[in-house]
Amino acid sequence: MSIFKKLFKQTFIYGLATVLPRALGIVLVPLYVSVLGKEQYGVYATLMAFLILGNVLLSYGMETAFFRFINKHEDQKKLVQSTALTSVALSTLLFLSITLFFNTSLAEFLDFRKEFVTHGLIILALDALAVLPFAWFRANEKPMRYAVIKIFNVLINLSLNLFFFLVLPSWARNDPGSFWDAILLTDTRVAYVFIANLIASAITLIIVSPLYVRIGFRFSSAIWKGMLRYALPVLIAGIAFSINEAFDKILLRYLLPSDIAEAEVGVYAACYKLGVFMTLFATAFRLGIEPFFFNHAKSENAKETYATITKYFTIFGSGILLFVIVYIDLFKRILIPDPKFWEALVIVPVILLANLCLGIYHNLSVWYKVTDRTRYGAVISVIGALITLSLNLALIPIISYKGSAIATLAAYGSMMVISYILGQRNYAVPYDLKKIGGYLMLSVGMSVLSFYVFEGNLIIGTALLLVFLLWIIIAEKTQLMRLLKR
Repeated sequence: MSIFKKLFKQTFIYGLATVLPRALGIVLVPLYVSVLGKEQYGVYATLMAFLILGNVLLSYGMETAFFRFINKHEDQKKLVQSTALTSVALSTLLFLSITLFFNTSLAEFLDFRKEFVTHGLIILALDALAVLPFAWFRANEKPMRYAVIKIFNVLINLSLNLFFFLVLPSWARNDPGSFWDAILLTDTRVAYVFIANLIASAITLIIVSPLYVRIGFRFSSAIWKGMLRYALPVLIAGIAFSINEAFDKILLRYLLPSDIAEAEVGVYAACYKLGVFMTLFATAFRLGIEPFFFNHAKSENAKETYATITKYFTIFGSGILLFVIVYIDLFKRILIPDPKFWEALVIVPVILLANLCLGIYHNLSVWYKVTDRTRYGAVISVIGALITLSLNLALIPIISYKGSAIATLAAYGSMMVISYILGQRNYAVPYDLKKIGGYLMLSVGMSVLSFYVFEGNLIIGTALLLVFLLWIIIAEKTQLMRLLKR
């Protein structure tokens, strides 16, 4: 099997395992929108944004260091694995102990209900304890095990959400005064979202826990220090990424007037979900490509391979961008059935393009990962975070969530460009900029026509999409045939 076929096979499997959890968020949007309303959906979106930051802090770059060091120290692979696992396990348990002790003060400071904060802290700890077992599956090329467990987590989460929001209220109505009626929540139904997540995370950790025995708890301070040095820039980059991805919801909640803040976060977060189609593709691709980058870094034609991968990523991403924009009126009716939320649809094209830029950035980032220059990744990410924060602070008081969308695009676009420039100076990859830029601009231009000029006309939009696909087939026919024959 050629390296491309192997890559795409693993990308598909990892993608399935990644798409389904994210797809769960999409599938549940209609339910949340209908049951929770703007304000409670805003609470959910803001707290989940804090969890994104928490996940980065608790893994502190050890997942990426794990991949690098088991390839760098093949003679000490088992010791690297156990050192990383021990480090993350101890730090997570210490974090949970301290934060639960101060959770009342933490809840008051963040202006959330205490039970929401408690749920969030436990979810963070459970997920952090499962990070390295899942990394072990990826590093040992066991994508099916990885995928099955991830999908099972999704099924549990989905089942619990359906039970809490649909079945439980029905049982309570039919049997007043019963146990089901007693545990039914009315004014804090958003708590069910966190409870379902917590139970699913706990069951997942139990499933992967045998790996704790298999990997063991041996510890090497020398290896640990080396991993921390490698992981620190990754941590800084991760914090910056979490700011870019999630801080817009947090800033909206605290910068806007209190009487509208949660509702504004709610409509923004709901429409933001329509941009997740691009995120699903980019994340799945990244999960498959990251081990591939390291494993083939020493190949004779590694740079040419990276260039080809980036080109085809851009082609697929550009197609997804145009497809979602063309059929956005259909997606909004299915995924966001409450018209009260549609006021924020204007941000969808901007968020889609921003996420495409982020995906291209991840492909371009190969240069600092395979050359152990992760500090550059941290610098680029910090620049992006500073752009995100400054533009959000400047624009939210003026144009609310529209400013957040603009800030996201500006941050990810800047990171993409900066990474390309620095990469060409330190690890030149022969990217076909003419084709990559051409496909991207063609998709953006057609998306602008479909969304802003023809205002969602399905006939014209479909025609534009077909023209784009035909253009790709004609332009890439020769190389596509060559790849399929390998």
